[in-house]
Amino acid sequence: MTLPTQLVLRQLMQDPTREMYGLEICAAAGLPSGTIHPILARLEKVGWLESRWEEVDPAAEGRPKRRYYRLHPDGIAQVKAALHRAEASVAALGRLRPGLAGGAG
Repeated sequence: MTLPTQLVLRQLMQDPTREMYGLEICAAAGLPSGTIHPILARLEKVGWLESRWEEVDPAAEGRPKRRYYRLHPDGIAQVKAALHRAEASVAALGRLRPGLAGGAG
């Protein structure tokens, strides 16, 4: 799992039932929208996320409609497990190659 994907998932795991729109996730994860949106599409495709378009009149709001994302209730356990595996991989890499993955060098 890539670091940007982990950053996105960690933001969504802050409150797994909360909906966040794309640019909000960008800001929270510290990543550009060009990075975030392909990640969100992949996570939705594997069933970890669900999304919806807000129901507003863009002209009245003075902005485009937002697409909101949240973790799919059935995907939360999978996300937790995947993030745990990613953390374990980084820790193992740090033990094997102390100069990598933030290990003592």
